[in-house]
Amino acid sequence: MQFIETLSSIRTQDIVDVFFLTIFTYHLYLWFRGTKALKALIGLLALGVIFTIAQTWGLFLTTWVFQILWQVLIILLVVLFQPEIRQVLEKVNPFQSYDWRTSDHTTVWINDLARACFQMGKQRMGALVIIERSDRVDELLSGGVPVEGDPKPALLLSIFNKYSPLHDGAAILRNGKVVSAANYLPLTDTENLPQAWGTRHRAALGLTEKSDAWVLIVSEERGDVSLARDGYIGGIENPDGLKEILHRALCLDAPRKKGLLDYLRRMVTQRWAIKLGTFALVSIVWLMFAGQQDFEVTFTVPVEIAHLPPHLKIIKPLKPMVSITARGLRKDASVLSQHNVDITLDLSTASPQRYTFRITPYHITLPNNRIDIVKIKPDKIQFTFLPG
Repeated sequence: MQFIETLSSIRTQDIVDVFFLTIFTYHLYLWFRGTKALKALIGLLALGVIFTIAQTWGLFLTTWVFQILWQVLIILLVVLFQPEIRQVLEKVNPFQSYDWRTSDHTTVWINDLARACFQMGKQRMGALVIIERSDRVDELLSGGVPVEGDPKPALLLSIFNKYSPLHDGAAILRNGKVVSAANYLPLTDTENLPQAWGTRHRAALGLTEKSDAWVLIVSEERGDVSLARDGYIGGIENPDGLKEILHRALCLDAPRKKGLLDYLRRMVTQRWAIKLGTFALVSIVWLMFAGQQDFEVTFTVPVEIAHLPPHLKIIKPLKPMVSITARGLRKDASVLSQHNVDITLDLSTASPQRYTFRITPYHITLPNNRIDIVKIKPDKIQFTFLPG
């Protein structure tokens, strides 16, 4: 019954509230996906559900213990997952889309890079090449030897030659230049990955889960060229395909203008299962807590006249109405209406000289005493009497 009453009291603000939190939770999942922090967030959510159930059922000791643990867990999470939290805050930064660094918008180095990758693949030479975009990756890497040069085949083949002291690790491309080599990447924590993927694939996937960098992978065993981006890895068939993707990645081609309908379609269809699941989860949590929300409701109630002296007759108003604004928990206030709220005005003292009567909360009968009357309008009624 309370569930139906909560649904019937949904306002525009509540719909906006659910959609805003759905968008935030969805992007929070994307940012934390594949990291240990996501598992911690899921565990924290499970503890929150248990705490809510314990509080609802009146389990005093369990609620008291969880209140103490909750404070400790929040502090512990901030300390343990400081890098992930910092990355999320950086992604929320509204100025992130503006790249203040200069970039080389020539296509020569892209052609050289594509040719070098497939040349290394033919020679079964393993390689990792990080293409830095808007996020700086230095804090996510360890090791590293400064290098300065163009990503030409001669340079990359010399770096990733198995006899080179720099071959173990990844090279960083920044603004079309190789700036560092022999960098060690964080490995992904994602499970159930293909068995064919070695350490290079896991390292590339781990970096793309923590930043917007793209990582080129050349397999030493198979000679395949792959590209890791946004937590996914896909194969590249030929140099032309790699060139096209790199142009798109670095915004070297003018973006194709798309209409509003195409944008809305992609919003709905892309990762629709995750979005639908997030919306369902947020809606369930909202319904669980909605009953405990402070809620205001305004409605009109007819005033019932009582004890009118027999020698007087009311000319106007014959059917007085009063607007009431009440506040309480949603589960209590949302059910209020003129059907379960009564206003009774005692006119036993009425006379031609006394024709104005004030309405106070004492004249109002409510379903329970957990509701407060905030406003009564009008708060007094002026009658016109005719002697009987």
